Amino acid sequence: MKALVVDDSRVAREILGDILVDLGFDVLKAADGLEGLQVLRQSDKVGLVLVDWVMPEMDGVDFIRTVRADPTLDGVRLMMVTTQTEMPKVATALDSGADEYVMKPVTKDMIEEKLKVLGLPVA
Repeated sequence: MKALVVDDSRVAREILGDILVDLGFDVLKAADGLEGLQVLRQSDKVGLVLVDWVMPEMDGVDFIRTVRADPTLDGVRLMMVTTQTEMPKVATALDSGADEYVMKPVTKDMIEEKLKVLGLPVA
């Protein structure tokens, strides 16, 4: 399965991408929400997106809302991976359409656990 990591931090993209590769995913990357939408719409069979909240151009919540409003992207699982830890922020992300929410810093075990909750296969 293909996964997309959308984060303005190159280091975060690399860390999350490496975790997903270790879990058996083919990984695509984007530096902000607008680029993420472009990559998502141009790539076949992306089943999972890990998206940061705070990014230039388009933040993670707007990215999630845009994906959820696009019927051609039905079925894409969205996981917010962010430093935003306040419960109202978590609620906002989930209410906007995120399937899961993970607070940074993340570990491979944390991502693997959330993928299992989503029913996604991991290597």
